[in-house]
Amino acid sequence: MIKTSPAGYDLGNSRRRGARTALLPLAAALLCCVASIEARAAGALPAGGSFVRGNGSISGDGTTVTINQGSSRGVVDWNSFSIGSGNRVVFANGNGSTLNRVTGGSPSAIMGTLTASGSVYLINPQGILVGSGGVISTNGRFVASTLNVVDIDAFMNGQPLTLAGNSGASIVNMGTIGSGTGDVFLIARQRVANAGTISAPNGTVELAVGQQVLLQDSSSGRQVFVQPGQQGAGGTIANSGLIEAAQVSLQAVDGNIYALAGNNEAIRATGTTTRDGHVWLVAGHGTLQPGGTIEATGGTVDMSADTVAFPTGGATVRANQWNIATPAFTVDGNAAQALSTSLGTGTSVNVQTTGANGSTGDIDVNSGIGWQGDASLTLAAYRNLTIAQGATVGNQGGGSLTLRADSASIDNGGSVANRGVIDWSRSTGLVNALYDMNGTYSPGTLLANTAWAAAAGSGQITQITAYKLVNNVTDLQNISQDLAGNYALGTDIDATGYTLTPIGNHTTPFTGQFDGMWHNVRNAKIEIADFSTDYSSGLFGLVGQTGVLRDVGVENGSVSTSHSGSGLLAGVNQGTIANAHSTGVAMELFQNGTTFGGLVGRNDGNIERSWSSASVSGSDANGGLVGYNLGSITQSYATGSVSPVFSTGYGGGLVGINEGTVAQSFATGAVQTQRMPTHGVIAFGSGTLAPDVYWNKETTGQPASGGSLPPSNGLTTAQMSDPANFAGYDFGPNGVWAMPSGATQPVLRWQLAH
Repeated sequence: MIKTSPAGYDLGNSRRRGARTALLPLAAALLCCVASIEARAAGALPAGGSFVRGNGSISGDGTTVTINQGSSRGVVDWNSFSIGSGNRVVFANGNGSTLNRVTGGSPSAIMGTLTASGSVYLINPQGILVGSGGVISTNGRFVASTLNVVDIDAFMNGQPLTLAGNSGASIVNMGTIGSGTGDVFLIARQRVANAGTISAPNGTVELAVGQQVLLQDSSSGRQVFVQPGQQGAGGTIANSGLIEAAQVSLQAVDGNIYALAGNNEAIRATGTTTRDGHVWLVAGHGTLQPGGTIEATGGTVDMSADTVAFPTGGATVRANQWNIATPAFTVDGNAAQALSTSLGTGTSVNVQTTGANGSTGDIDVNSGIGWQGDASLTLAAYRNLTIAQGATVGNQGGGSLTLRADSASIDNGGSVANRGVIDWSRSTGLVNALYDMNGTYSPGTLLANTAWAAAAGSGQITQITAYKLVNNVTDLQNISQDLAGNYALGTDIDATGYTLTPIGNHTTPFTGQFDGMWHNVRNAKIEIADFSTDYSSGLFGLVGQTGVLRDVGVENGSVSTSHSGSGLLAGVNQGTIANAHSTGVAMELFQNGTTFGGLVGRNDGNIERSWSSASVSGSDANGGLVGYNLGSITQSYATGSVSPVFSTGYGGGLVGINEGTVAQSFATGAVQTQRMPTHGVIAFGSGTLAPDVYWNKETTGQPASGGSLPPSNGLTTAQMSDPANFAGYDFGPNGVWAMPSGATQPVLRWQLAH
């Protein structure tokens, strides 16, 4: 049985040779049939050619035409340009480029061989067919287009080219097109099809349909861009052959893409040292039907279309990341198979709906998704996400699942409803459900792993967690209405122009979970509104023993008070803070015995893998990270200045008073001396400083740690730049720490990704 796509292509189990030699209905727009093309091209060679820009000569011997180009760039006009079977065209153009324009009324049929030492552009509004025996091989670019070059001067000057036209003819490859060091571009107004082989191991292969296209140079990304403003233009791209390049792009501004293949045919982006393996399939306002195998070695596959529809048999995507963007999405049986198979190969998947074109923006999971391994699945709905009754989403391994409503973070009431089963009983990964504060959450059946344990330094306390989304300042302040709830930042929040009241206080502390999801609260001015209940100031006033703050930053913030316990993130922490950071200013309004820290005023709980560059200035205990530590601080650091005020102020580069424990941490910020003690790490205290705590004795201006550390733990800036001087710190690929090129100190590895 022969299966056909909506475009009529042979997509079944026939071998590639059959796909090449069979008539493709899309090619019928070029000529009535392949046989007639081959017949008309038999014995043919390009005719009527002459240089109209640049210089060179054209010669032939009956079976071969040679174009010798003397200039780096040249333009040749031809009456016709076809190559019969057994015939040959040679472009001896050095490392230069030759633009060939066919002015006659015949399409180009390449049944023989075309070679070039440089780049070749073939422009024919009547259409271009590379037959089953046709071979095109260049060292530079090969461009085939039914659109005309708008500005020849741009080509001659090596500038970006605009191609435009209304030709209804097609570009069809049934043979072999390859570029050794450059790129391959097939561009048409209506139709581009590949049933053969296209190869550009060091460049990009890009197929595009549109009325106007921009072609430009890029050593690391896409180079063909269909211009906007062409809605209604239509067009189709179909691939049933092999495309292999460092990067691959199929782009239709308002049309359809059928990336379908059988047997060993595939789209493969292999990547290079300058190009990551990347595949783009962008159907604009049309339909994208991905099938076969799509590979992006070590890279990403991006798909975008108004409709993404998987054929029977699904598709397999092999990449680090597969992103799908579409107005709304239903996981039916074919989609579930494609997602499950791809996740099982180690490809993490992110499906995001946009709500465009008046669609609901919902994601409906009607069929089960299951996989083994560590790949992660994110389903992010513009509005609502529903798992249907009878559907199971499950993982065996270390994979994670994120179910998100209101993905645009606009407070649209998006809800998450699980009417099926989420089975993580044999997984060590996490399940997060995120829904709008004005929406609802229905947990359904949740199966957790009874042996699950949180990863070190993650700050996680539950394997399966539902969070209310915090999308703006109003949402942020509304956390105070339920201080035991679980919350997550849906986006960065700019608090410019607002004065924030600390979340939680000594009467009712924050005891839930707050996951920043690596977002930040910026430009926050934090002040205590009621001193009868609020003694501590910060984005969070008091974090209770069960409270958790993680993966969050407070940037360019300011906190000021005349009461004890003030830090940009938290005034007092009795719970857990992990992977947090702060920048800005923590300062005192009046002399009244306060404790100030760049991140936390007073820590009775745990702080891990966190940092602060905030400047600190108070009259009592001042620390670059924590003012007064009675808990635990590990794998953290501070770079902000510490400037005690008045004669009662004392400070440490990391901690003001330490009665707890500090391990694998360091300080580099300037510490100004007052009458009271000031030192490189702590001002004073009887707590424990582990042997792997350091300070920069040059930038802090302090020769001593303030605790039991030997002077040798005070490093110079040069020593701080060498990982070898940080005993016990893990700088490996999966380690906690990293030393970026040119850095003068270590950073936490999570900072490189966020």
